[in-house]
Amino acid sequence: MTTRPSHPHSARPGPRIGVLGSYGGFNTGDEAILTCVLSCLRAHRPDAHLVVLSRDAEHTRAHHRDADEVVAWEGVPRNHVLDALPGLDLLVLGGGGILYDGEARRYLRLVRAAQLRKVPTFAYAVGAGPLTDAEDREAVRTVLAEMDDVVVRDEESRLVLEEVGLEREVVVTSDPALLLAPEPFTAAMMRDEGIPSGARLVGMSVREPGRAAEKLDEGDYHALLADVADFLVRRLDAHVVFLPMERHDVRHAHAVLSHMTAPHKGRILHGDYSPGQVLGFMRHLDVAVGMRLHFVIFAALTGVPVLPLPYSGKVFDFARRLGAPALVGVAREQAGLLLAEVDRLWDEYPQRRDDLRERVRELSATALGTCVRCGSLLDAIGGGDRPGAADARAGEEATGEEATGGETAEGGASEGGPAGGGAHVTGPRPLTA
Repeated sequence: MTTRPSHPHSARPGPRIGVLGSYGGFNTGDEAILTCVLSCLRAHRPDAHLVVLSRDAEHTRAHHRDADEVVAWEGVPRNHVLDALPGLDLLVLGGGGILYDGEARRYLRLVRAAQLRKVPTFAYAVGAGPLTDAEDREAVRTVLAEMDDVVVRDEESRLVLEEVGLEREVVVTSDPALLLAPEPFTAAMMRDEGIPSGARLVGMSVREPGRAAEKLDEGDYHALLADVADFLVRRLDAHVVFLPMERHDVRHAHAVLSHMTAPHKGRILHGDYSPGQVLGFMRHLDVAVGMRLHFVIFAALTGVPVLPLPYSGKVFDFARRLGAPALVGVAREQAGLLLAEVDRLWDEYPQRRDDLRERVRELSATALGTCVRCGSLLDAIGGGDRPGAADARAGEEATGEEATGGETAEGGASEGGPAGGGAHVTGPRPLTA
């Protein structure tokens, strides 16, 4: 990701808004979400003082210029985080898939600590599930019930919250990253990556099994995706470029390359790019096949024919809303079905292009709806004039329940006023075969 210097702002006179999520450079999708959430808040209240609660404060300071202040919340003393909460006028949770087993309780302890300090809270197009752990389910059920507004990014998440026993209105919109603006991915950058000029390009996204895809057999799906890559190399006379959306994806991309019969036609994008630059790179592709949700979202935003490889409910849900083929998974025995769908995707895309554009426009408009709801809540609570805010900033009352911001835990990255004006859909380059 291209490093930008931190540009600290002087104290802004407007409301202090905290944004909490899996931020800090662990996942390109989460960074795209943060970019869009900050842009939304800045567009609604240019005078707002935006405070990001990050898992890696140094990274967030360097890469998100809209953040006025960054507070580390992972691996630091508990009071370091708690001291930042009383002065907030609003705490925004999300978005992205952060409400799942082993992680939900960590985020929601901070939300609960804010609630106890009379800070309004807003769930910004969050994703939920899987949720089977009793402690996580209880945290979701009790803390979300007390939030001022709860917005989820897909129907699957709403159903998960309903099954957990949450009894309140839950609004379904779409992923905040649908409002991301592309940044240039130049010819010089392409050369640096060793990508031949003028070649047809197939983008692919692979991932580790992890909590969201525990049933994946690594060997099977590595071989399956190698079959797909080889097929597209032959069918389109193309080069295959793997886009790591998370650092662990690199290992799996190498594994797929090792199974290919034409590994010399494969490349792994190795540079450190911003979400906007990754989105800009997608404009160079002719077709995309992938597992990561935000890889699929980025492909859809740029109008690239895309075949999602569903491994979890969030990808199934987005594929359905996009009108993409409803594959049942990525098992090795489904190789023939998958290759047939890839072939059909290529052949039928010219007829589907307009439908895809319209669906993406609708999804982007729905994503903007989350921003509007957040802005309405901010207007309703009066921004910096919230009763008691001054007292809260002056000192914190002791409570019997504290956040556990000092805990150190592994990963937990999710799949992550518009940031530049919404969807940027273009057609793929003309086909000659």
